[in-house]
Amino acid sequence: MSNPILQTFPLGFPWQTQDPFLFCVYHLDHYPKGNGKMGPDPSLLEDRSLGNDFNPGAKWRMYHGQTIPGFPYHPHRGFETITIVNKGYCDHSDSLGAAGRFGEGDVQWMTAGRGVQHSEMFPLLHDDSDNPLELFQIWLNLPKSSKFVEPHFKMLWHEDIPVIEEENAKIKVIAGNYKDTPANEPAPDSWAANDENEVAIWNIHVEANSEYTLPKANSNVNRTLYFYKGSEIFFEDGKIIPNFGVDLDSSQEVRIKIGDKKAHFLLLQGKPIEEPVAKYGPFVMNTEQEIQKAMEEYRLTQFGGWPWPYPDNVHDKEKGRFALYPDGKLVEKG
Repeated sequence: MSNPILQTFPLGFPWQTQDPFLFCVYHLDHYPKGNGKMGPDPSLLEDRSLGNDFNPGAKWRMYHGQTIPGFPYHPHRGFETITIVNKGYCDHSDSLGAAGRFGEGDVQWMTAGRGVQHSEMFPLLHDDSDNPLELFQIWLNLPKSSKFVEPHFKMLWHEDIPVIEEENAKIKVIAGNYKDTPANEPAPDSWAANDENEVAIWNIHVEANSEYTLPKANSNVNRTLYFYKGSEIFFEDGKIIPNFGVDLDSSQEVRIKIGDKKAHFLLLQGKPIEEPVAKYGPFVMNTEQEIQKAMEEYRLTQFGGWPWPYPDNVHDKEKGRFALYPDGKLVEKG
């Protein structure tokens, strides 16, 4: 049998991905106590590059936030964002009038389609303890036929996401099928909505000093395993240290030996779309002409405008997890 490892690569910021994925970023920020206004104490911001604080050597970053960390309003067109918040909280607001606070294992799946503006802020809700944040954001491309679908906002609450417990491993099934367990339905116009595309997003934790076998896919698709936390792992042909990615042959199952610390993985898999990709910041189309048109339309329409009071909108501090949908439906999770 051939070597299932096609290549390995170090994890940067963002992580490199394969078609149909465009982008994957891992945020791990050890935010301090809140100041009562959902941000850090202003004295902690004095030496930071506010508005563009991405220092990889810092314990935490403000990103594009000024007083509350996160990403104030910005547009998207032509793809989907899948945001997995394992620790901490994310406050979402968008140009459709949708909003939400999600975290502690929840996932938001948003189809930008023809165009949407949204903000993603990280409120520091605890004033008497630290506010750690662990978050993945994944960009999944849309094929040409779906670039202009209506935007869609969907929540996958952690209470509803399948978690498979095996002898040495725990697998959170965010998209796709893990063995005989299907994930929740993705957004309706997603590349992941067609089972033939075998899109999978799995967060896998494996116990120290044990073994884990990653099952093979049903067809030849692109598959990447990201090893983002642990000590070391061993494949038949060698050792891999944390903060490395591995592109795998999806037609083979893969046996992995785990070192002396629990290993944390993210798996991204899917059939490639195999269309030209033109990217400019938050716009992903098929040609440069389409990118220029997207920028012009955004200048003219603001993709529906911004119905919220602030570019870095956050929700009431005492509010629990919730989702307000564009049709006015409210779901409160507490």
